[in-house]
Amino acid sequence: MKNSKYCLSLILSFIALSALAEADENREFLAFLEDEWQFELSQSPVYATAMGVKGYETLWRDNSLEAIGARRSHNKETVNTLKGFKKEDLSETNQLNLRLFTDLAKKELEIDQFNRHLLPFSHRGGIQLAHEDAETLPFKNPQDYRFWIERLKNLDQRVNQTIVLAKQGIKKGYKAPKVLMNRVDRQIDLQSRDNVNKNPFFKIFINLPDSIPDEEKTAIRAEAKKVIEEVVIPSYQLLGKYFKDEYLPQSRGTVGLYDIPDGRKLYEVLAKSFTTTNLSPKEIHQIGLDEVQRIRGEMEVVIKELEFEGSFKDFLTFLREDERFYYKTSEELFEGYLAVSKRIDPELVKLFGNLPRTPYGLRAIPEESAPDTTTAYYMSPSPDGLRAGYYYVNLYKPETRPKFEMEVLSVHEAVPGHHLQISLAMEMGEMPMFRRVSPYTAFVEGWGLYSESLGYDLGLYKDPYSKFGQLTYDMWRAVRLVVDTGMHYYEWDRQKAIDFFLDNAGKSELDIINEIDRYIVMPGQALAYKIGQMKFLSLKQKARTELGEEFNIRDFHDTVLSQGALPLNELDSIIESYIQENKKQL
Repeated sequence: MKNSKYCLSLILSFIALSALAEADENREFLAFLEDEWQFELSQSPVYATAMGVKGYETLWRDNSLEAIGARRSHNKETVNTLKGFKKEDLSETNQLNLRLFTDLAKKELEIDQFNRHLLPFSHRGGIQLAHEDAETLPFKNPQDYRFWIERLKNLDQRVNQTIVLAKQGIKKGYKAPKVLMNRVDRQIDLQSRDNVNKNPFFKIFINLPDSIPDEEKTAIRAEAKKVIEEVVIPSYQLLGKYFKDEYLPQSRGTVGLYDIPDGRKLYEVLAKSFTTTNLSPKEIHQIGLDEVQRIRGEMEVVIKELEFEGSFKDFLTFLREDERFYYKTSEELFEGYLAVSKRIDPELVKLFGNLPRTPYGLRAIPEESAPDTTTAYYMSPSPDGLRAGYYYVNLYKPETRPKFEMEVLSVHEAVPGHHLQISLAMEMGEMPMFRRVSPYTAFVEGWGLYSESLGYDLGLYKDPYSKFGQLTYDMWRAVRLVVDTGMHYYEWDRQKAIDFFLDNAGKSELDIINEIDRYIVMPGQALAYKIGQMKFLSLKQKARTELGEEFNIRDFHDTVLSQGALPLNELDSIIESYIQENKKQL
């Protein structure tokens, strides 16, 4: 009896020690993740402020060569530290966190070796559009505006760092496509003009909140003008001179990533990273061609239904040129988007059990970048709940933005697309922050594209032209697979990519050109949409087939979104568990 009591005591002691070890390992791992998040915020001050974190309000990201080197060293240390955590002592949730964070850290190290920082200019962001950072920041009281003014006082340092990186890049053979750099040149020019009142950085100071006393408004505006006049404009004039005299003349005529050092290898890495798969550019290109053919067949059915007399190309020309499909003014276009959004919101309960608490709003894309950017984009809310999500729409040249695209665009960018998915993830307070802001493009954009197909369940696409609009957007993402791989891997020129797009999708020529230029500056990112969408659709079909009449679309969607954004293989596992769990109850 004594021996058995002794053995039982040893077993209980072992269990207690094991539980203690698990608790310690989980605590240390979560503390490590929090430290990494804080490091990330310290390296991205504007993002930190946008996320509601105090202490970084006057800083920009340090892009000196020394700081870039230090971040690279930190990434190496991070990967080594991750190897030390004992998987068996972590909870199931933290085992997932360990897998995800390790994969992200390794991918960052792998991409780092290709020196992408040596191509510092982009027409879709960067130093010449720094005023747009204000769109993400809180401006509620005088202090917020003064913090921004203090940040502007440091803008010259950021400009100088950009010039250093650009010079280093040219020296090492990293040259940007001239067609994009011409756009950047125009944007720098807008910042370099002497009229302070029309400077893009002064815009946020024009209509200050009514809560600020008039005397203080006058003082804030005077201080802002002084800094814009003495720091901002001279900095951009310096940048403009360097850009025109040295950088632009040395830019290249080609557009593909293959034409920079190790560019083809980099593209292979980016293709796998953005899609979270092992698909090669060759495989993705073929998937795109197959999808283009499939969707083309569905489009032909709609054209036949409309009894249109003419070829497919004639129908696309008709859509691009007939005035009935376009608003005449930017104001009418904006009101049209508002009306579509109001129709969608009440219908969401048909498809979702869980909806986000965070609201979203509609905004116009800033006029400085509108000519050079796409039809719309989404800006996520802050995790502290103090900033809503925003659906940004392009009002530039309303005569190029068809009405029949508005429904499909809204379900992608707002609800049930980006706003619903991203806000739900942001509200998961028990998750580490790196999970709540997961950068898995295949999931985030795949969900957005999958959401477009849900428009039918929400009472949209009743008009044949709107249905064609939905197919146009699906075709658009299939075309992306072809032209992105075409330019960056198969050495297509820009015009070949534009022509392939024009021949297959009903988008306007302005939109198509802006889209192609986006793929040039963001290689691989466009591959994620269609690959992600196909995964969501296949998982829904699998669940529907295996569960039969017990399949519940609301439960399926809630399960898909229950863990925030994930790599597609992890999503596979979650839905497989969901199916098996539901089968037990049949």
